[in-house]
Amino acid sequence: MATKFANSIDEQGKFCVRGDPEYVRAACESSLKRLNVDCVDLYYQHRVDTNVPIEITVGAMKELVQEGKVKYLGLSEASASDIRRAHAVPSITAVQMEWSLWARDLEEDIIPTCRELGIGIVSYSPLGRGFFAGFKPHQASEGDFRKMHERFSGENLEKNEKLRQRVMEIAEKKKCSSNQLALAWVHHKGKDVVPIPGTTKRKNLDSNIDALQVTLTEEEISELEAAVPASDVAGERYNAGYMHATWRYAQSPPLSSWKQS
Repeated sequence: MATKFANSIDEQGKFCVRGDPEYVRAACESSLKRLNVDCVDLYYQHRVDTNVPIEITVGAMKELVQEGKVKYLGLSEASASDIRRAHAVPSITAVQMEWSLWARDLEEDIIPTCRELGIGIVSYSPLGRGFFAGFKPHQASEGDFRKMHERFSGENLEKNEKLRQRVMEIAEKKKCSSNQLALAWVHHKGKDVVPIPGTTKRKNLDSNIDALQVTLTEEEISELEAAVPASDVAGERYNAGYMHATWRYAQSPPLSSWKQS
């Protein structure tokens, strides 16, 4: 069982990220109560607080481990430098990052850092927010943020459809579905990688599980990556209002900046 903390709404009703010790503890206590458990297996910092040194945040998380309320600690959307700093306080067990055929910028620095430190990698949105499973914006239900997502809108969608078609063509040759092929690509990235595709339908769950049976050669992996080059992906991973909270832009301040109130 895993849960997260950090994303919050301030007094003005605006999105904010909190990593202060008081909030870390309060969020955990609330989660335990809602889940009706005494302990969670994995507790993530969902986003990095740019006002609180990560050592302070993870130090508060460590106290929860010592109290038996949490077993293991994780980070999400953290830069390589912040991962190193956090891992030096207690051991970080897992880092959750967006990793898929159209989100591969973390491979340059973050993945090598995790492997150097022995940290597991949890791939969220491994199907490109459903894109490589065939999702189209007109299918979205009310409130689905993908209706307004850059990669699913206007000219960006038209350009990205060409990428999907390339993947579908390769999937057809492999005699599997495009979602299975996209998941198989993530699976083949290493035994330390755990993709977590979301689904609301049993048939899609079964299809995703069957992706474990799809094997890829090095040549096929290269073919897939060439079919979806980063330069051809139109639109950012998140819209402008949320990109600031991702690992490229949200850096933890130095520990020396922390003033205990």
